[in-house]
Amino acid sequence: QVQLVESGGGSVQAGGSLRLSCVGHGYAAIYAYMAWFRQAPGKEREGVAIIERAGRTTYAESVKGRFTISRDGFKNIMYLQMNSLKPEDTAMYYCAARRGAYASLPPLPLSEYDRWGQGTQVTVSS
Repeated sequence: QVQLVESGGGSVQAGGSLRLSCVGHGYAAIYAYMAWFRQAPGKEREGVAIIERAGRTTYAESVKGRFTISRDGFKNIMYLQMNSLKPEDTAMYYCAARRGAYASLPPLPLSEYDRWGQGTQVTVSS
């Protein structure tokens, strides 16, 4: 079964750190794009970071300098190291992946991703 599975969420105090993981199961090739999105209650889902197959990364302005996205070599395993967490980072974090190339530069719209995980909750208290 093709699926993405996230882990690593939890509750931390402001200034703390968490590391999220996303493992892609059931897909033999390497995803062209893997990304993290997040959605806070009452808000739209927003992109956090993207990593391309070749390793190029793109970040949302709100997380630049605090979050680092990485990928495990040529595997469909992705991480998000989150440092200096703020209460506004509180959200459900989702892993997404796209199989094929995309004609424009990142970020990609939500609709361009083929696979989505179920999400992992991150809660940051002040």
